[in-house]
Amino acid sequence: MSRRNRWIAAAAVLLLALGVLLGALLPRGLAGRKAAGEGAAGAASASASVAQGAASAASTASAAPTLAGAAVELLPTDIARVEAGELTQTLAVNGSLKAVQSALVKARIAAEVKSLSVREGDRVAAGQRIGQLDTTEYDWRLRQAEDQIASAEAQLDIAERTLANNQALVNQGFISRNALDTSVSNAAAARAALQAAKAAAEIARKAVKDGEVRAPIAGLVSQRLVQPGERVSVDTRLVEIVDLSRIELEAAVAPEDVPAVRIGQVARVAIDGLAEPVPAKVVRINPSASAGTRTVMAYLLLDSHPALRQGLFGRATLEVQRRRALVAPASALRFDQARPYVVVVRRGVAVEQPVTTGQRGDAVFGSGARPEPAVELASGVEAGATVLRGTVGSLRAGTRLALPATAP
Repeated sequence: MSRRNRWIAAAAVLLLALGVLLGALLPRGLAGRKAAGEGAAGAASASASVAQGAASAASTASAAPTLAGAAVELLPTDIARVEAGELTQTLAVNGSLKAVQSALVKARIAAEVKSLSVREGDRVAAGQRIGQLDTTEYDWRLRQAEDQIASAEAQLDIAERTLANNQALVNQGFISRNALDTSVSNAAAARAALQAAKAAAEIARKAVKDGEVRAPIAGLVSQRLVQPGERVSVDTRLVEIVDLSRIELEAAVAPEDVPAVRIGQVARVAIDGLAEPVPAKVVRINPSASAGTRTVMAYLLLDSHPALRQGLFGRATLEVQRRRALVAPASALRFDQARPYVVVVRRGVAVEQPVTTGQRGDAVFGSGARPEPAVELASGVEAGATVLRGTVGSLRAGTRLALPATAP
């Protein structure tokens, strides 16, 4: 090999070695640059998070004084004033409404219904004819009884004339005394037969009259139980009539509550569908208890109201006792602590005040208000204090409160 060729081979080996070395060093440099870039980005992100947290903390710090200074605005219905008033203890009973006067019109003869002129809701007067039963059979019986009367009258006439003739013959001595006694007996029998025929005719006449269906009382028809053409027997119910001018509540009283119920007690009866309770009064108390439930029925007469109907369900509140006491609404009493307490408004701040309670009942808070459940406060709060009702919900002690302009 010439010298020139040897230099060319050596140069080629040197270039190959240099290429291998550069291929090994180049990936490491790129990986280092990538790691350095990622580290710089992480540092920048952490710096941004710290800055954001600082800004949030600053915003919270600036908003905190605003929230701390806000007051809870109250409505007039959210507060009540503790005051000495009438505490009425009540007893709750319930039952169904029933008309004091009601009547079931029944068939008095066995016959076919010929007509019935009233339906549910129709108003009827006492004695009004509202229907008719078919009395064809009873008409013929009446005619038969009248014919028997005529026959009995003829027989009596014959017997009386025979008796008169025999009396004359006995006086003249033509017949014996026994024949006269027989004539007397025959005349008496004929007279009795006439009376029996007249009684049968009266019975037949009454049956014909009983075919008329008449209303025994004035009121409204609540049920029509038969239709024309039906065959009815004696005592079959035809129509029910109720007088809604006087309505009673038949209330079941538990045995332990019976001593508290007295005649003359006033009550309020809440009835489904009526916005206002209806005043009532206890007028009667059943002397016997029901065999199954052992309850005693009390009867409360309700004041007249156009919406009252027989069969409606009523819930009555009887006034058992009335006395003066320091009272607060029952909804103001709270029990989420060891002792019952109320939330009192003092200088515009909510204060939790433990109380000692007494009896429960109903009381009126404010002029023109309705009676509502109330509780006696034996100690803990003085008269005139303003308390929060349960409608406000849970409030922490120390919460600032804004009273309404029309506070009680």
